[in-house]
Amino acid sequence: MTEPSGPTPDASRARGSDAAPAPAGTSRSARRQFASTILVLEAFVVGFGALVAHGLQVAPATVVWGVGGALALALVLVAGMLRWPGGYVAGSALQVALVLTGLGVPTMFVVGAIFVVLWVVALRLGGRIDRERRERSAQADGVRPIG
Repeated sequence: MTEPSGPTPDASRARGSDAAPAPAGTSRSARRQFASTILVLEAFVVGFGALVAHGLQVAPATVVWGVGGALALALVLVAGMLRWPGGYVAGSALQVALVLTGLGVPTMFVVGAIFVVLWVVALRLGGRIDRERRERSAQADGVRPIG
């Protein structure tokens, strides 16, 4: 007799997880997953950028860590807000803030620009994946998709 290759639904409860397994046929939004990943990665980059700014003494330490910490915290909080459309608007606004950190550490202009491109790709590619999933699901259900 062989063991199942993946965890069983009861296995997560046995480990102490109170989260119910997702119903069959449902999946999380690819757009939301991609965008939240980009925002959290940016929070780490902002933390390292603040460390660089502190080492270069571009401003008083309280200003560097205050601005860097506030921006990193905002990025993480907005990653959690992506279940609402306003979260994507806030995420886009934070992309501008990330690029503007280049005023203190010029290399951040390049890093910020790279993350802006990643942000746009995450939104477009994630949206396309979600749309294709809806179309496939509608075809499987025998319903013609709208739009």
